[in-house]
Amino acid sequence: MNCSSCGGPLKPRPTDDALVCEYCRNVFYPEKNDDGVVVLSEAHDEPCPVCAIPLMNASLERAEIRYCTKCHGMLIPMDGFPEVIDALRERNPGRVDIPPLDPEELKRKLACPHCHQPMTVDYYPAATNVVIGLCEHCSLDWVDHGKMARIVDGARRLREVETDLAEDRLNSDFRL
Repeated sequence: MNCSSCGGPLKPRPTDDALVCEYCRNVFYPEKNDDGVVVLSEAHDEPCPVCAIPLMNASLERAEIRYCTKCHGMLIPMDGFPEVIDALRERNPGRVDIPPLDPEELKRKLACPHCHQPMTVDYYPAATNVVIGLCEHCSLDWVDHGKMARIVDGARRLREVETDLAEDRLNSDFRL
């Protein structure tokens, strides 16, 4: 991508979902797509583990991610994953339907886009019936399109249960 003012190359600035021209320093704010992702720059040298096209540098809730423009999957660093979930949960208060698990999902074979080793395919712990890919070596999570909303909703439900349990404990302690 190039600057519309001077034609210079644009550099991602994920801290505020922006692109900055390396020459004139103009700042551009691309629009978020339907997934809430801002695609920031040209293809990265990491292939999508699902469709093998190059992943794009992108931002989700101001966290740097890699994004597939074909299958809409997301490669998210593990250390930033909880903050992304919290930010999405605050912005999206609605609930989503969680379909039953397809047992075939656990048999998927995914290669880490970074190290190209097999990813572990397993349940995301705070969500019901959501399977993601994990590369412990590279500290990366792969989330297929549509699953982020289910993870956010699972985290919301877990937080509600924890809050209810804490209130119950407080009320039972108060009665003693």
